[in-house]
Amino acid sequence: MPVQSVPVREASVHFRLLQQYLILLKKYPILTKSVTSGILSALGNLLSQILEARKKAKNGVPVNEIDTAGAARYAVYGLFITGPVSHYFYQLMEVWMPTTDPYCIVKRLLLDRLIFAPGFLLLFYFVMNILEAKGWEDFEKKMKRSYWTALKMNWKVWTPFQFVNVNFVPVQFRVLFANVIALFWYAYLASVRK
Repeated sequence: MPVQSVPVREASVHFRLLQQYLILLKKYPILTKSVTSGILSALGNLLSQILEARKKAKNGVPVNEIDTAGAARYAVYGLFITGPVSHYFYQLMEVWMPTTDPYCIVKRLLLDRLIFAPGFLLLFYFVMNILEAKGWEDFEKKMKRSYWTALKMNWKVWTPFQFVNVNFVPVQFRVLFANVIALFWYAYLASVRK
């Protein structure tokens, strides 16, 4: 009895997007991570604006239009800072603390939480101040008013995610993993910096 071929159903859109992402990640790792970071950072800012608008509307306060310039600033930050800096940080972490090191799980987490997180948050405040065309005094005020609060929240929110990220997520997917979490983190930062 002859066997007939059965046509394979076309792959879903999600699967094709994932395949394309993996191809781009392999061919252009820094560019792919940077563009992804830019898009997700802008979406995080837009999410913050939408949540803030809903809260205002619920309380009867007039709602402003969406600040596209704010979303653009976050996109620029993600594209030029988050993507490349995170890429190189995770790559260097693999070299500095290979999995053969018996204490690598603890060392990686401590490096990320005690060195990278405070520095990266400071960089965020500084770059956003420049992108907003604000002066040094405004930068100092925002640092005094909200940096410590944001850093403590960073340690609370990010520590479990970064434990998983730096120890169990393959290095090529760490920026993407962090960007998905950062979608909500940037929404928080956009609201706390105001």
